[in-house]
Amino acid sequence: MAAFSNPITALFNTDYPIVQAGMIWASGWRLASAVANAGGLGLIGSGSMYPDQLREHIRKCKEATNRTFGVNVPLLYPDIEKHIDIILSEGVKVVFTSAGNPKTWTPVLKEKGVTVVHVVSSSKFAVKSQEAGVDAVVAEGFEAGGHNGREETTTMVLVPAVADAVKIPVIAAGGIGSGRAMAAAFALGASGVQVGSRFVATPEASSHPSFKEAVIKAGEGDTMLSLKQLTPVRLLRNAFFEAVQKAEQEGASREELNVLLGRGRSKRGMFEGDLAEGELEIGQVSALISGIKPAADVLRDIWEEFTAIAKRLGTL
Repeated sequence: MAAFSNPITALFNTDYPIVQAGMIWASGWRLASAVANAGGLGLIGSGSMYPDQLREHIRKCKEATNRTFGVNVPLLYPDIEKHIDIILSEGVKVVFTSAGNPKTWTPVLKEKGVTVVHVVSSSKFAVKSQEAGVDAVVAEGFEAGGHNGREETTTMVLVPAVADAVKIPVIAAGGIGSGRAMAAAFALGASGVQVGSRFVATPEASSHPSFKEAVIKAGEGDTMLSLKQLTPVRLLRNAFFEAVQKAEQEGASREELNVLLGRGRSKRGMFEGDLAEGELEIGQVSALISGIKPAADVLRDIWEEFTAIAKRLGTL
């Protein structure tokens, strides 16, 4: 595949403006390096890692690729200071931040020459991120798996709203797992896409094989937003989801929902493969995923379909 040049590829020094999302329990060094070697930007998902584990994954990723890769850092992570120190000491060049105020760590990272991108769910927070000094934003729509914005704004509405609100590059996310979706995102004003759920269904993803099989078997309507009183999260329907839904319908308090959630629920589901009682975070695009294939093939399929559409429309 011929390399491509636009603001996102220039920012990350990649061949294609495709980012593999830094997902908990799925995005370790194997997936990030595979995507990087294929010409995209691979991200290590640090949200499910202890500091020593993050250092190990960064070092193994550096051994597995000589291309740019990054780390996704949830800003509410309890050991955030340790994670930032490790990222800086290991020389990581790209950091995606989420779930918190970008003003807190962006200046620290930028001072060390790190490219910083923040994930937003509204144009208001996109503007605040731009003011904080980030280099780009990810506009993540309501369709996305995992934790979502309370605004419940879909990708189709969010991306153009954010593109109109900021001057920095916009990366579209949420419901994107194909070249068709990528072409739509570019038409809406994005300069790149972030793909999460589609990369879960790859051999390189560290999530449990049973979870991967559940993802490719999912149909339309099999994911729903849950735990809205805590932090809204899109989940596959299972026994745990039904218990949460019942509790919410009966007016459970935040404290009661926290007890029901407990600790380690996402690890139990996505990493250990408990499909009944685990938390199974995945996006709506799971309904369009039909099989498990290598990460490089996923990236190639997206790019080839995107370029075919762009050429047909006369935009490439």
